[in-house]
Amino acid sequence: MKRNVEILVLSDLHLGSYGCRAEELLTYLRSVSPGMVVLNGDIIDIWAFKKDYFPKAHMRVVKKLLKWSGKIPVYYITGNHDEALRRYTGARLGKLRLLDQLSLTIDGRRHWFLHGDIFDATMKNAKWLAKLGGVGYDLLIRINHVLNRTLVFFGRPRMSLSRRVKNSVKRAVNFISDFERTMAEIAWSKGHHVVVCGHIHQPRIGTIPCSEGEVEYLNSGDWIENLSALEYARGHWSLYTHPAESTMPMPSMKAVKEQLAVNV
Repeated sequence: MKRNVEILVLSDLHLGSYGCRAEELLTYLRSVSPGMVVLNGDIIDIWAFKKDYFPKAHMRVVKKLLKWSGKIPVYYITGNHDEALRRYTGARLGKLRLLDQLSLTIDGRRHWFLHGDIFDATMKNAKWLAKLGGVGYDLLIRINHVLNRTLVFFGRPRMSLSRRVKNSVKRAVNFISDFERTMAEIAWSKGHHVVVCGHIHQPRIGTIPCSEGEVEYLNSGDWIENLSALEYARGHWSLYTHPAESTMPMPSMKAVKEQLAVNV
């Protein structure tokens, strides 16, 4: 039986990239019945898009989202990896709307939905560096995917290389903290009580003190590593994390060797 969710927020799916966990995402999408959907940036990874790589599972995700847009409001907010769509801001397709940002009043509180890349100094001042970092991140995810399949085969727990890098590099930790604080401060200055974003692949629900008050900070995470989403129901936001272990089939040794040959 599907779970009813008043508002569903997804970001950083990166459809069209090797890192996207589309099968797990499909399982999740089929388990919920939302009243409204906010696609909060980096849904289709145009930076990584290749004509010879857009698997059927990725296309099924697109079809599922389009099917929803025929029945319920679906807001597609652009991010940095799908920024090419920003030229079409304001366009509509049924109940699907393409936007740069969205402001909604939910149960008396003003919510500000945006991807968050416009407040990332790297994106603003050195986009080429950000794209280079994106290529490196994609490669790291592919290596991590092969590593995890091998670990699962030998009965070992999974690990996240990128998370270890982020947690061990002080600059990365500081970047996340600065990003969250910046988002909260700007949201407060614009009269919002809640800011809902993505971009940094760090799912979180928390309260951030500002100069004259506090803002509820919500980050929906991603569907590359964290497999997470934000759900609003019965007056409260909650963070959903998909049980990745249960949907990843046990690979054969032949499959592991073939995957290593392709990626290394």
